[in-house]
Formats: sequence, structure tokens, C-alpha cells
Amino acid sequence: MDIEILLQKVAKPTQRAIQNEGIKTMEQLSKYDEKEFSKLHGIGKNAINVIKQIMSENGLSFSQKK
Repeated sequence: MDIEILLQKVAKPTQRAIQNEGIKTMEQLSKYDEKEFSKLHGIGKNAINVIKQIMSENGLSFSQKK
């Protein structure tokens, strides 16, 4: 699933963080665990909440890596 849906809903710093990481699909994003992803520059609490909501609406979630 294309990441554009998500990019339209988040702030510019978050968009740049996702693009700089080379994430092009929601499935690629779901391979990150939440803690790992939140360490990227430009990703804050609000961004994480929005991303989790959009991922959930599309049947996805962050990885549960241990």
C-alpha cells in the first residue's frame, strides 16, 4: 500500500523522515518497531499517534520485535 495516504496526514518533518529512510509503502513502515521508528529525526509523539491510527485503519501496525 502506497505511503502517500500517510504522508498527507503528517507534518513536513515527519514526511522528510519517512522519505529519507526510503520508506515507500505502509508494509515497509510496519517492519519498524515503534521505539526504533520514533528515534528518527522529525518523528515526535503526535506523529507516532497519527501514524499508528492510519496504520490501524489499514490493518497494519508497528512490528513487535524484541
